[in-house]
Amino acid sequence: MNKKLKLCVCAGGIFVCYFYFGIVQERITRGTYQYGDIQEKFTYVLALVGFQCLVNTIYAALLNRFVLRTSEDNTSPYYYGAASLTYLMAMVFSNKALQWVNYPTQVVGKSCKPIPVMVLGVLLGAKQYPLRKYLFVLLIVVGVAMFMYRDSAPTVDTGAAGLGEVLLLLSLAMDGLTGALQERMKTEYKSSSGHMMYHMNLWGVMYLSVALVVTGELFGFIGFVQRHPHVAGELVSFSIASALGQYFIFMTISEFGPLPCSIITTTRKFFTVLGSVFLFGNSLSSRQWLGATAVFAGLVLDSVAGKAPPSAVAANGHKARQLH
Repeated sequence: MNKKLKLCVCAGGIFVCYFYFGIVQERITRGTYQYGDIQEKFTYVLALVGFQCLVNTIYAALLNRFVLRTSEDNTSPYYYGAASLTYLMAMVFSNKALQWVNYPTQVVGKSCKPIPVMVLGVLLGAKQYPLRKYLFVLLIVVGVAMFMYRDSAPTVDTGAAGLGEVLLLLSLAMDGLTGALQERMKTEYKSSSGHMMYHMNLWGVMYLSVALVVTGELFGFIGFVQRHPHVAGELVSFSIASALGQYFIFMTISEFGPLPCSIITTTRKFFTVLGSVFLFGNSLSSRQWLGATAVFAGLVLDSVAGKAPPSAVAANGHKARQLH
C-alpha cells in the first residue's frame, strides 16, 4: 500500500470510528427511553465509563502483546493508581455533563484541554513554552468563551443552569492532573504509552467495579439494560469504535508523525460537531459558530507551529489522551 493510500485509510478510520463514537455517545446519554408508560433517561455514567475502560484494557493488552511488543514495565503502581483516578474522574465528569449540555458544547469545551495541561506543566513540572503557544491557547480560550456565553437566561431546567459547564471545567482540571502525572511517569520511569493505557484502564476497571457496587448503580444499570436491551449493543459498539480509533491514531503517528495526526483528529472533532448539529438538531448561533471556528483554528495552529515533533511512541501516548 502506497503512502497516500495508507494516510487516507488512517484518516478515514479515525473519522469513522470517532464520528460513530460521538454520535452513539450522545444518543445514549441524551436519548429518551420508553418502557410501557414510563419515559426515562440513561443516567448510569459509572457503568458507561467502566464498560469503556474494560474494552480499552482488553484492547491495550492485545496491542502490547501482538503490535507494540513492549518491554518490561517498572513504573510505580502508585503512579498508575493516581493517574487512573484522575483519568476516570475526567471521563465521568465529561459524560455526566452531557445530561445538561449538548455534544457540540462538550467537544468545544474539552478542546480547552491544552490549558490545564500547560498550567499544571508550568506549576508542577517546571516546563517552559514559547510565546506563540500562549497566543494559540488564548485564541482557544476566546473561542470557548464566545461559544459558551449565554445570550439570555435559560427558560428550562433553571436549577441546573451552568451545571454542565461546571462539570466540563472539572473534567478539564482532571485532564491537566492526568497529563502532569503521565509526564512524571515518562520522566522517571520512561513509561511507554502501551503500558500506560493498559494499567490505567485496568486500575479504572477495579475502581469502578467497587464504585458500582457501593453506589448501587450496577443493579440499576442491569435493570435498565433488561428494560432496553438494545443499549447493550450500543455500549459494545461505541467502546469498540473508541478502541479501533486509537489503533488508527497509533498507525498514523507511527507512519506519518504526530503533526498529520493532530490535524486529522482536530478536523474530526469539527465534523463531529457538524454531525451532532444535523443529526440531533443542536442548532448553533452565528456567535457559537465563530467561537467554534476560533477554537479549532487555535488547535490547528498549535499543531502546525506550536509543537516540536516528539518520538512516535511518546506521541502516541500524548494523542491518546487528547481524544475525549
